[in-house]
Amino acid sequence: MARRFRGESVHKVDAKGRVSIPAPFRRVLEEGDPDWVAGAAANLVVLFGRTDKARLECFTLRAIEAIDDLIETYAPLSDEREDLTEILNAQSVYAALDETGRIVLSQRLRDEARIGDEAVFLGMGDSFHIWSPEGYAAHVAERARRRAEGPDVSTLLGRARAQRPGGEA
Repeated sequence: MARRFRGESVHKVDAKGRVSIPAPFRRVLEEGDPDWVAGAAANLVVLFGRTDKARLECFTLRAIEAIDDLIETYAPLSDEREDLTEILNAQSVYAALDETGRIVLSQRLRDEARIGDEAVFLGMGDSFHIWSPEGYAAHVAERARRRAEGPDVSTLLGRARAQRPGGEA
C-alpha cells in the first residue's frame, strides 16, 4: 500500500513564495511520481480556484491521473466532462520540489488561498491542502459545527464499510 499524506504543520512562506513541503509529504510525492528517481525533483499538481474553499489542493501525479481517468468516463463533449475538466485541469498547475524540498507558490496561488507569510499543510490521505492560518481556523470551526450536528466518525466509517464491494468488512 502506498504512503498517504497525514498530519498538519505550519511553514513560513518567503517573499518569493517559496515554502517547504513537510518532509513526510515529500516521500509520498516521490512515490506518486512515476518519473521520479533518487536525486531528482518530485512533481505534483496544485489545484486552485475552487470557489467553495480558499485553499490549494495538491496531488501526486498518480493521484491526478486517477482523477483524469474518472473524468474520461463521461461522454466526450458532455457538460459534466467539460465542467470537471475546467475545474480540475484548467484551474491547476504543475509544480516541482526544489533541491531543498520547497515549492514556489506564485502570487496567483497565494492570492487564491489568501496565503501570506505562513501556510498550513493538512494531510488528506491521497492529497494535501495548503491553507492560510486564518482560513484553516475558519475551516476547523465549520467542521466542528458540522460534526456537532451530524454523525460521528465511527458512524461515517460504518457507512464507508457498507459501501465497499461485498458490504461489511
